Amino acid sequence: MAPQHEWFEKDYYKVLGVAPDATEKDIKKAYRKLAGKHHPDRNKGDSAAETKFKEISAAYDVIGDPTKRAEYDEVRRLGPVGRAFGGGDGYPGGFASRSGGGRSFDVGDLSDLLGGIFGGGAARSGGGGPRKGPDLAATLTLSFADAVAGATTSVHLSSDAPCTTCFGSGAAPGTEPQVCNRCEGRGVLNDNQGLFSLSQPCDLCRGRGRIVTNPCATCSGTGLIRRPRQVKVRIPPGVMDGQKIRIPGRGAPGVNGGPPGDLVVELRVGQDRLFGRRDNDLTITVPITVVEAANGADIKVPTIDGRTKTLRIPPGTPSGRTFRIKGEGVKTAKTTGNLLVTVEVVVPTDLTDEQRDALAGLADPSVRDHLFGSTAH
Repeated sequence: MAPQHEWFEKDYYKVLGVAPDATEKDIKKAYRKLAGKHHPDRNKGDSAAETKFKEISAAYDVIGDPTKRAEYDEVRRLGPVGRAFGGGDGYPGGFASRSGGGRSFDVGDLSDLLGGIFGGGAARSGGGGPRKGPDLAATLTLSFADAVAGATTSVHLSSDAPCTTCFGSGAAPGTEPQVCNRCEGRGVLNDNQGLFSLSQPCDLCRGRGRIVTNPCATCSGTGLIRRPRQVKVRIPPGVMDGQKIRIPGRGAPGVNGGPPGDLVVELRVGQDRLFGRRDNDLTITVPITVVEAANGADIKVPTIDGRTKTLRIPPGTPSGRTFRIKGEGVKTAKTTGNLLVTVEVVVPTDLTDEQRDALAGLADPSVRDHLFGSTAH
C-alpha cells in the first residue's frame, strides 16, 4: 500500500509502548490493554480518551499488520530522504504511487529510485529478485448466529498456483530458464541521466531476470495454473457485516521464489428471524398479554445460543418498554454486550361475550380527560 505522510511523523511503537523489535504477540497484547483502558464505551463523554483510542487503533492498524509494519519500518529507516520523496501533505516532491495520484508513494518505487541514484542495482522490490505475490480478495457469507459466536469455515475460490508440472519455473521438464542476456539476470535496466541513474524493468524478460526458451506445456511458460481451492478461515466472535479479515500467506503465489500474498476476506452477515444487533448488544421483541402487562409476570426469553432466561415484567408495564438482560449479548475478546428485550403488548381480537364483559369493567374513559381541559380548542 502507499504509506501515509503520518508515518513520517508518528512513532507507532511509542504510541503502543513497545520496542521497535517487539514480537507480534507483544504488540497485540499492548494494543488490547490500551484499547480496553481508553475505549469510548468505558469513557463516555471523555473526548481525550476517544482521541487516544483512535491514535492507538491507528498505530495497531499499521504495526499490527506484518506487511504494513515492514513498509512502515522501511519508511522510518529512510528518514528525511523518504520524507523528501514522500510527496504527502506538507512535503515537497509528489512521487506518484502505483495506485495513482501525486501525493503519496510506494516504498518499492522509492527503493527503485534510490537504488538507481546510488548505484544499488535492482531494488528491494524490483528486478529479478524474489517478490511477494499480490493479495487476493474473497467474500464470505455468515449466518447471524455464526457472526455472534464465531466459527471456522472455508472460503472457496479459484486462483493462480504454482504449476505442478514445472513447479513454477515455467520451463519444460528437464530444462531450466536461461539468464536474460540483456539485463544479465538483474531484471532491470539502468537509464543513465547524467548525475542520476534510474532503473526500469527489463523489457525482454519483463523484470524476471530469466527467459524461458522451452516453455512448459501445462502452463505455457507462465509457471502458474488456475485451479480451485479451499482456504480455512477462523471467524472470531462478534464480527460485523462488512468487516475484513486478512489471512497471511494464502493469496497469490510470489514471483521468483518470493512469499505468497495474503487473502483478504470481506464478511457478509445475514439477518436473524428473532434477533437484531446494536454494536455489541443484541435486541429482541417479545409479545406479552394484556393481563401480563397489567398484573406483572415472569416470562421466558430466548438467547442467541438456544438457552432461555427468565425476565420479570413488573405490573403496569406499557407496550414498547425495553428491559436489559446483562451479559447475554455479543461476547468478544474485549467486551460483552447485553440482551435488550422490548415487550409488545398484544391486544386480543377474538373474544367471547364473557371475556368482553370482563374487560368492560376495566374501561376508564377518564384516561382522556387531560385532552379536554380548559385550554382545549
